[in-house]
Amino acid sequence: MTADEQKRAAGEAAAALVEAGMVVGLGTGSTAAWFVKALARRQLDIRGVPTSDATANLARELGIALAALDDVKRVDLTVDGADEVGPGLSLIKGGGAALLREKLVWEASNRCVVIADAAKQVAALGKFPLPIEVVRFGYVHTGQRLADIAAEFDLPPPRLRMADRGVVVTDGGNVIYDMGSNLIAEPAALGLALKSVTGVVDHGLFLDLADEALIGTDQGVVRLTP
Repeated sequence: MTADEQKRAAGEAAAALVEAGMVVGLGTGSTAAWFVKALARRQLDIRGVPTSDATANLARELGIALAALDDVKRVDLTVDGADEVGPGLSLIKGGGAALLREKLVWEASNRCVVIADAAKQVAALGKFPLPIEVVRFGYVHTGQRLADIAAEFDLPPPRLRMADRGVVVTDGGNVIYDMGSNLIAEPAALGLALKSVTGVVDHGLFLDLADEALIGTDQGVVRLTP
C-alpha cells in the first residue's frame, strides 16, 4: 500500500468509531482529511469541531454541521493525524501549522484517536522537526531564547518556518519555529521548558493525550494503545 492508501485506511477505520449525536473533533492535515471525507459519507447526525480553517472549509463542502469549541461543553471524540507517533503514543504534531487549535480541541475531548500511515510510527521522537507556535510580537527575541533551550537539550537551533509567500502565519495569527531534528530524550522536560518562555503559545509535543492510535500498514489497520 502507498502512504496515501494507508492514511485512507486509517481514516476510514476512525470514521467507523463515530456514532450519531456525537460532537467530533476534526483534525488537520492529509490523514485527517481522509477521516473527514469518510465521516461525511456516513451522513450521521453529528457536529464537528474543526481544528483549522482548512478543515472547516472541507467539512462544510462535504455537508458536515460545524460548531465552535466554545459552543460545546465537551468533545466526545477527536480524530487527528500526527507527524510522529512514539512510545506510549507520545506525538509530534504541528506540521500543518495548526498545533494550538488542535491541542485545545484534544484537551477538551473525552477520547482522542490518532491516525497515521506506518512511516509515522517511530522508536523515539525527534526525527521530525518540533513545531513551536510563537506570538508575532518580538518573535526574533523569542527565537533566540528557544535556541538556548535547544542547546540545553542537545537539539539543533530552531528555524522560523517560511513558505513561498514569506513567513508562515497560523490561523491564530502566530508564527512557527521548527526545532531541528535530533533524538528528544526527555519530551516532558522539553515541553515544560518551552512553555516557560514568554512568547511561546504552545508546542507540538502531544504527551499523554492520545487514547489510541490507528496505524495504516500493508497488513491492514493496526490499533495501538498507550
